[in-house]
Amino acid sequence: MMTPEMPLYSWWGLNKTLFLWINSFHAPWWDAFMLAATNAGSAGTFPYWIAAALLLAWIRPAMMPQSNVVAFAAGFVTTGFLVPWLKSLADFPRPFVALGRDLVTVVGHASHSTSFPSGHATFVFLLCAALSPGVPKVIRWVLWIFAVIVALSRIVVGAHFPADVLAGALLGFGVGFILRNVVAGVRR
Repeated sequence: MMTPEMPLYSWWGLNKTLFLWINSFHAPWWDAFMLAATNAGSAGTFPYWIAAALLLAWIRPAMMPQSNVVAFAAGFVTTGFLVPWLKSLADFPRPFVALGRDLVTVVGHASHSTSFPSGHATFVFLLCAALSPGVPKVIRWVLWIFAVIVALSRIVVGAHFPADVLAGALLGFGVGFILRNVVAGVRR
């Protein structure tokens, strides 16, 4: 089992250094924006995202292939099992627990659950990997920019280390990519 001090997770100290640097930037407008991004990228927003994707797939199937929506829904269920399992397996503390409240600025609610991988990053990168193929370029760009902002927000609000966010992003993207290809293969 990995520990937070192992090089694979700590990146030879870079994980902590990057976290402290990114988490040091605060202003009222920036914190409000990052907190809003964090809230918008929560898995709790899934009903809104799936409703928007279903509506778009129904009204304009050329803009949102139905297979994307199926992959997104299946990915949501899959990562809903994977993320908690990985969090319990790794059992890594949140930054404010690992580093102390003197070094970490927490914006919003301080979660006391384990941190690796980031569920928010998993969700938004799943969203991108599942929904962006075959859609107009402007929608693809909006989805990917949104995902990057949400991932960054998790560090800014003090909820995750960069390694947590990267692991979540890779997990979400990987599951979305695999399911998109499986669903596309089944449709053929």
